[in-house]
Amino acid sequence: MDGTLFLPCAAGVEPYLAAECRVLLGAGVPVDEGRGGVWVQGDAIAAMRLNLGSRLAQRVLWQVADGPYASEQDIYALARRIAWPQWITPRHTLRVDASAWRSPLRSINFAALKVKDAVCDTLREATGERPSVDTRHPDLGLVLHLGPEHASLAIDLSGEALFKRGWRNAQGGQVQVKGEAPLKETLAAAMLAAAGWHGRPEDGGLLDPCCGAGTIAIEAAQIACGMAPGLHRRFAFERLLPFGSPALRSAWAQMQQQARQAVHAPAVPVWAGDVSFRMTDFAARNAERAGVRHAIEFKTADVLQRPPPAPRGLIVMNPPYGERIAPKGQGQAQGAGPALVGGERFEGAQDAADFYARLASHWKKHYGGWTAHVLTPEAKLPQLLRLKESRRTPMWNGAIECRLFRFELVSGSAR
Repeated sequence: MDGTLFLPCAAGVEPYLAAECRVLLGAGVPVDEGRGGVWVQGDAIAAMRLNLGSRLAQRVLWQVADGPYASEQDIYALARRIAWPQWITPRHTLRVDASAWRSPLRSINFAALKVKDAVCDTLREATGERPSVDTRHPDLGLVLHLGPEHASLAIDLSGEALFKRGWRNAQGGQVQVKGEAPLKETLAAAMLAAAGWHGRPEDGGLLDPCCGAGTIAIEAAQIACGMAPGLHRRFAFERLLPFGSPALRSAWAQMQQQARQAVHAPAVPVWAGDVSFRMTDFAARNAERAGVRHAIEFKTADVLQRPPPAPRGLIVMNPPYGERIAPKGQGQAQGAGPALVGGERFEGAQDAADFYARLASHWKKHYGGWTAHVLTPEAKLPQLLRLKESRRTPMWNGAIECRLFRFELVSGSAR
């Protein structure tokens, strides 16, 4: 079973995802960068391997139909071309998600409804029954994309988005902290990929001094331990008929067993912590669920005071904002409101400039020889730190445009 796979990712991550796909699948599999994702010409084995091993993709989509359209009836006809009884039975459930870019259709939801009708009509004609719709946990997830003149339809082989590694609790592994923007595992992995850190001895140790829920540190520890990101979760393809053959079931079981056997002791140290005891403890519990608590050294410490855990290493951080930005023992200046800088609210420090000036001073005194990668929506971060960045990489945290700044830290020098 050969086909075309599309792996969507955050804007700016495409080259890193393409490189990851080549590593996972080998040089013989065609991989091409696209806008907002990567195209792969592969088979069912490749699809399973990408679901299990990709840290950067949001999903793995199997393209099943594409063609020109001008009306909703064209969308129905497009979906009717697929032999849906080869994918599901009437006992399976389905859901159709639709997106559009400059589509002439008046209702995107109605177009999605026509796809659902096509699937149900095909199953009813073949079996006398039709499947039901499940908008939360469908067996068959379909993704319809409408361009100005061209439509494409794909099967979602992942189910839940791939950033869900299987270790977060029912509340998403998050403690509600004022002002905190959640960081998805796929973005944390993209930060590490952009930093060129792969958990090898030559990469050195990694520190996240503002770890929050621990996402960056946990992702780094899993990389350092050779742990596949999809090892602790299930995927939608496991419930679809083409993947239920004895040969593919055996191949999938063997793939999972090999992934379990590949886990090893961490090749490099990972350090993490937070100014809040509550958050550090929470991150440690998340790491326990993720299977890497032994691979991370947690320490509750103020980022403006924490000494370096080693002579050399890499800092990767997504600075928090809100209550946890304040240095220990310092509250908000009496009568002063929180400063709004670059869309972030800083409380406790006088303003963002004050916090970053203190951070740069601390780095210059104690972290000479280290390299720092900082993800932030604040475009003027180098000026606030009074440091010259050696690289800036655009990245998106959801709908927030950010940049990953790289700084080579030199003792006693602002540059």
